[in-house]
Amino acid sequence: MNSSRRPFATRWNDNDVFGHLNNTVYYTAMDTTITSWLITNGHFDIETSETLAFCVSSSCRFIEPASFPDTLEVVLRAGKVGTTSIVWALDLFRTSDGLQVAAGEFVHVFVGRDTKRPVPIPATLREAVEAELVG
Repeated sequence: MNSSRRPFATRWNDNDVFGHLNNTVYYTAMDTTITSWLITNGHFDIETSETLAFCVSSSCRFIEPASFPDTLEVVLRAGKVGTTSIVWALDLFRTSDGLQVAAGEFVHVFVGRDTKRPVPIPATLREAVEAELVG
């Protein structure tokens, strides 16, 4: 299966009062991984593109606790590529022992920068997603 992998370092202040990563850190790791891929591999300019990617849904299933100073490895795949949306599938692993700590999903709808209405996924982005993250 095609995927992209990205390390995500945790910080001391990412731990909550229970001694493990706060749930928002998992969402930050996933969102950062997707956005980084869009910029570097998807040739998507978030500042000047005529198209924006709006997150309309996200979820996370927590499997195993992680805590600082763990480094996470985030594996990104495209689950479903529609006309105006992409469902991103993400798996998060603790690098020290390889255990999966979470699984998540983000749904992006692509909209016009000015209209904020759904538009087709840009052709160059679709090609990159299908070549690198589907399969």
